[in-house]
Amino acid sequence: MREKTLYARLAWTGMRKNRRLYLPYLLSCAGMVLMFYILMGLSGSPVLEHMSGGGSSTIILRLGTVVIAVFALIFLFYTHSFLIRRREREFGLYNVLGMGKGNIARILLWETVITYGLTTGTGLLLGMVLYKLAELGMVRLLQVPVTYTLTVSVSSLLAAAALFAAIHALILLNSLRQLHGVSAVGLLRSESVGEKPPKAQWVLTAAGAVLLAGAYWLAVSIREPLAALTWFFAAVLMVIAATYLLFISGSVTLCRGLQRNKKYYYRPQHFVSVSSMAYRMKRNGAGLASVCILATMVLVMISSTTCLYVGQEDAVNARYPRDMDVAVYGRSDHPLDEAEAEQLRQGVESTVFNFGGQTSNVATYREISVSGLPDGGDLRLGNAGASAADSTRVTQLHFLPLEDYNAATGQSLTLNDGQVYVAALRTDFPYDTLTVDGEWTFRVMDRDIPPLSGPFTADITPTLMVVIPHFTQFVQELEDGLSEKYGWYLTATWHYAFDTDLPENQQGNIDGTTPNLEDALNGYLAGVSSDWGVGVSVESKAANRADFYGTYGGLFFLGIMLSIVFIFAAVAILYYKQLSEGYEDQSRFDIMQKVGMTKVDIRRSINSQLLTVFYLPLVLAGRPYSEMRDRLRPLADQLGIADLLKKYPYEVSGGQKQRAAVARALITQPRPLLADEPTGALDSRATDELLTLFGDVNRRGQTILMVTHSVKAASRAGRVLFIKDGEVFHQVYRGDSSDAGFYQVTPTP
Repeated sequence: MREKTLYARLAWTGMRKNRRLYLPYLLSCAGMVLMFYILMGLSGSPVLEHMSGGGSSTIILRLGTVVIAVFALIFLFYTHSFLIRRREREFGLYNVLGMGKGNIARILLWETVITYGLTTGTGLLLGMVLYKLAELGMVRLLQVPVTYTLTVSVSSLLAAAALFAAIHALILLNSLRQLHGVSAVGLLRSESVGEKPPKAQWVLTAAGAVLLAGAYWLAVSIREPLAALTWFFAAVLMVIAATYLLFISGSVTLCRGLQRNKKYYYRPQHFVSVSSMAYRMKRNGAGLASVCILATMVLVMISSTTCLYVGQEDAVNARYPRDMDVAVYGRSDHPLDEAEAEQLRQGVESTVFNFGGQTSNVATYREISVSGLPDGGDLRLGNAGASAADSTRVTQLHFLPLEDYNAATGQSLTLNDGQVYVAALRTDFPYDTLTVDGEWTFRVMDRDIPPLSGPFTADITPTLMVVIPHFTQFVQELEDGLSEKYGWYLTATWHYAFDTDLPENQQGNIDGTTPNLEDALNGYLAGVSSDWGVGVSVESKAANRADFYGTYGGLFFLGIMLSIVFIFAAVAILYYKQLSEGYEDQSRFDIMQKVGMTKVDIRRSINSQLLTVFYLPLVLAGRPYSEMRDRLRPLADQLGIADLLKKYPYEVSGGQKQRAAVARALITQPRPLLADEPTGALDSRATDELLTLFGDVNRRGQTILMVTHSVKAASRAGRVLFIKDGEVFHQVYRGDSSDAGFYQVTPTP
């Protein structure tokens, strides 16, 4: 009994004495358990089961639980490996004092049990307390009715307990593997074992640069939506690989390059600092690359999911410009004629009236669509022999009658025989003629007509909307030609869209109530259209808005949750890196003092590492050190950071770091200074200080181009451009206005 408690006491004592190491690890474990429980519980929430669009949110949240589980396994493995490395000397001392590897394994087992109990219990307890808050936040984003019933998901509790039990078991096995086969002497000397000098790895550095350049080329060159979706993941993987290569190999290569510069390297303050940076980047490059990737993931997730969520109402209105959309698909050998269309129109209006509503803002139009591969201005319909890569180039071609387009848009366009208007969506069409399968050629009169809102906006492929005269005649010619050439038959679609004064819950089934107009119209049209052998579809904006909110709201909520997890992970990695480097610097500088280096020289060496960060743009530009120093001194005085040059990084505040970032940007003397959301992470005081600094720099002749969503920041500029959907739609000039006056006339984008 005493033996068992001995190992437990040793484990608890070791954790308590190393609390600076263990506390971030324990907090990270508890946070992972907390997030997993919340996402797992929300994915099975009864609120989602009974809401329209809840299925999409459920899938997204379940995907989030998988991401959390995988990330928790990788991150906890990484952080615990660091703990074991820092405690190898302690375990070596146990070994020297008579403990065998089995005894040390028991200590580690008890540490694992204690860690699991503390973190899992704390995480689940906090999860049960905060679960309802998270659920209320989610339903707020999804815009569904709120329930205040407090629930505890037993299945989520068991899943979280089982998952993290498995993770801690794997971590224990990995720890035992790390200690197995290492002698006691090796454990005791683990912190003093020398390293081989790092070598410049030019091949890996060049590979990283090529991968990074290739990823950016893909990002700016690919325009087709399907191709972009295909290559997006390839570009992401290329950026991740390039980041690791440049941090691990490129940083060491840079330091070795500085060492070859004898005039720069052979100085007391540079000799030590550059050498230590080379060894440090060799060991810590992967961790720093991970921090960089995590920070990027946070920014990408927050920005992308926020844009999707904020812009979803515009997306709904573009896809459904009216409350109801009725589509009737005519049979190829029996196209829907005008009499049948009128019968359907009257039947739809009668159904709406019988349901207690009225129609308004009615829009009707016909269209026929085909798809093919573009070859200049020719759309080739016969795709025999097309490769898999050609699938991303498939273009949809929608033909609309001129009279229907004019009626739906309120325009009065005219066309002669052989003439068309073209509206391009998700593609460019710079050609003066449009040819269909090499046989039907039209002269394009205008390529910039406004496209109809509606089903066309749902196409993810490149789309051309073509307005054509003599629609019926052309459709017949096209169908005859395609039937003879390929055996194809066309399907003409009749659209009838309208607004109604019925409440949204009666337009579509958005809250589980019945009956609703969407079901009533589907029932009527299915009955009458079967006589003609046509298909029908009825969609309501209300029901689909709920689906949009279920999808985009779920993504936004998941983006927030994962961002919190990744931020905590990045902070934990930085903490361990700083702690590790502090221990290493302490022992290294102690040795330097013993061999005769003064405290002044050591201080200069530390300052040199900080200054290298400022000088890095000039170092890459090949500027001599004297020029770097001459540029930095007046710039530091100008920005009020001269006293920061002799401080440690942890002694610098957030606002001072922003000033340092400005100095790093200005030291290369750029013609325009680009600032992307410079006030995003600052409080109001730091924001005012930075904007005042920008104003001072601008008055000295420096052009500043700032991208921001802050009206306050924009009001400090001399000219404000408002961009929407990639185009400038408004601009405001300051003139003689004060900051306060300009703020009043600066509209919100």
